[in-house]
Amino acid sequence: MEFFRQVNIDWMSRAKYFVTLSLMLLLIGGASWVRKGGLRYGIDFKGGTLVYVRFAQAPPIDRIRQGLAQEGLGESVIQRISDITNPNINEVVIGLEQRGQGEQALDTGKATILQALRKTFGSGDPSKQDFNAATPATLAEYLVRRDPLALGPTAGNRYTQLARRLTDFRDRERNGLIASFDELKKVEGVNDPAIAALRGDYFLGDFAIRNVEIVGPKVGAQLRRQAILVTLYALAGMLVYIAFRFEWVYGAAAVLAVFHDVLITLGFFSLLNFDISLTVIAALLTLVGYSMNDTIVIFDRIRENNRLMRREPFPAIVNRSINQTLSRTILTSGLTFLTALVLFLMGGQVLRSFSFALVVGIVVGTYSSFGIAAPLVVAWNHWRGRGAAAGSGSAAGNKARLGPAASSRLATAGRR
Repeated sequence: MEFFRQVNIDWMSRAKYFVTLSLMLLLIGGASWVRKGGLRYGIDFKGGTLVYVRFAQAPPIDRIRQGLAQEGLGESVIQRISDITNPNINEVVIGLEQRGQGEQALDTGKATILQALRKTFGSGDPSKQDFNAATPATLAEYLVRRDPLALGPTAGNRYTQLARRLTDFRDRERNGLIASFDELKKVEGVNDPAIAALRGDYFLGDFAIRNVEIVGPKVGAQLRRQAILVTLYALAGMLVYIAFRFEWVYGAAAVLAVFHDVLITLGFFSLLNFDISLTVIAALLTLVGYSMNDTIVIFDRIRENNRLMRREPFPAIVNRSINQTLSRTILTSGLTFLTALVLFLMGGQVLRSFSFALVVGIVVGTYSSFGIAAPLVVAWNHWRGRGAAAGSGSAAGNKARLGPAASSRLATAGRR
């Protein structure tokens, strides 16, 4: 399938515009890094606590922030989780950087966040327990003690299974939050006496803790170092492969283009205040492979045309190669971009940074294949004196390399 036939665009004559655009993006991203003191790292890399909280109603962000500030957590980051497929998800992520040293500091941060939330939203009878915070063990112990199903003192296993079904229904079917005890009638083994007993000793809180993630500072620093090394190793391996498969200048141009793609993507992350997490590193590695693949396709076509068009100027061969692969580039990059865009718009908050890196990276990676990598190879060939012709050079260049004596003999042979 081809979108374009007999395309004749002079890409290399516009190389200076591509370089100017890239320099502008790099300078803007670099200025953002300097102004903000570097990139924003997630809890994965800097250490701290992430608490995922789900609310029965739309979460009052200002009230949450006020409650955290009263507990000395005013610097906490509160982020609303949005999902276009489920606008009523009513969930937030509260992030707290680590205070102090050791695992005890992390546990203290978690306990302080929970305490602040309970003080702010601690509705209900204080003599009762929150069903949305109950664990299977405590719920099973309560059911055995009350015996609402009149099973007798030997029914501990049955109540343990019932408690497990209740908490599974709450966590899996209702995303950790029960709004009404009547919803529990859908659970196997639950009857009216059981619900009446739960009503008497439990209340339904306005929020529920969905998940808690804790990362130590040593682990975060190690992950950050490993992420940088993995990216550099990937670039080095690709440099060796392309240098072996083509020429070293092709490998250097491709690696510089990919490095350019990563820097511009990170610049957009800094400009738009996205956090760098492990999923973002995975997206950047995906970007490295994708951009490199697109560049190799163009380089392979340049090598083929270089054999067929030896008398043509090298920039013309590069233009011809890019034009011949243009339909393939638009088809593959366009479809991949649409997939990443849908993931960004509808994938939810958890995948937001990952999909954003793919959206930006696909555009920049496709552009750099013909706007950065190819012009670098052309510039190198021009500097080496091979810009006039693709193969061994022009006639004038050959005479210059052969010397005056050899040139005279060639001219005499030609007259004969």
